[in-house]
Amino acid sequence: MTTNERQIANVEEARQLIEAGGVVVLDVRFSPKEPSYGREAYVKGHLPGASFVDFKADLTDPAREHGGRSPLPTPERLAERFGGLGIDREMAVLVYEDTNGPAASRLWWVLKYIGVSDVRVLDGGYEAWTAAGLPVTTETPQPAARCLEPAVREDWLADVHAVRAAIGDAGKKLVDSRDASQYLGLEAPFDPVAGHIPGALNYFWKDGLGADDRWLSPDALRTRFGALGQDDEIIVYCGSGISATPNVLALREAGFRNVKLYAGSWSDWISYEGNPIATGEE
Repeated sequence: MTTNERQIANVEEARQLIEAGGVVVLDVRFSPKEPSYGREAYVKGHLPGASFVDFKADLTDPAREHGGRSPLPTPERLAERFGGLGIDREMAVLVYEDTNGPAASRLWWVLKYIGVSDVRVLDGGYEAWTAAGLPVTTETPQPAARCLEPAVREDWLADVHAVRAAIGDAGKKLVDSRDASQYLGLEAPFDPVAGHIPGALNYFWKDGLGADDRWLSPDALRTRFGALGQDDEIIVYCGSGISATPNVLALREAGFRNVKLYAGSWSDWISYEGNPIATGEE
């Protein structure tokens, strides 16, 4: 896989990449209700050559006073883990989960953030692969470790200070990736405070998928994000920095280049006394 601007690979593209070799495949299937689900699913069958990534253990840190419910691990810890799976900054990587969801997008974002240049998400995930009649295996690969020196892309990440500065700035846009009821402040199923960051636009991440649960085309995604300008600085958030990543993926796929993840997201925002909170329609 050569370096390109595409972030999403369809099943046929993924098949060609795997058959050609030179790509690391990562399985990050995950269920928040069943901690053992991902590993058990991987053991039953996975894409040829795929290594398993434990979503909670590998892609999040324990919560603290600030940083949200799912803080990012340090770049050094991430680099050590993924270097051990045979990845360096020039290695091509293909990631997938069961379908299209936040787990694969979070893994995509993390790898891009620490400087891996060529990472794509398998559109439709494991279900699309098997529906196409393509082979799976129970063999566990033993990848040779590589030296992954993190080259952190700070311009992919926003913190609470950047979000405060974005409020009311015409050249900056905040995107709330949660469903409408959470955005409006009608409910807060995971956090003690309901509402949204003032000025944020609500783009529920699942609306980036079509009726077939595949990602919309880049043109359709650009239309979907019509209220955002190509020159805007776009900061994307959700509840804890996980379900925001599909919107980051979709924005990048649509050609937006100044897109940042507020990693702590709403759960970080409300941990600071005095941060403003809005409810209802904007």
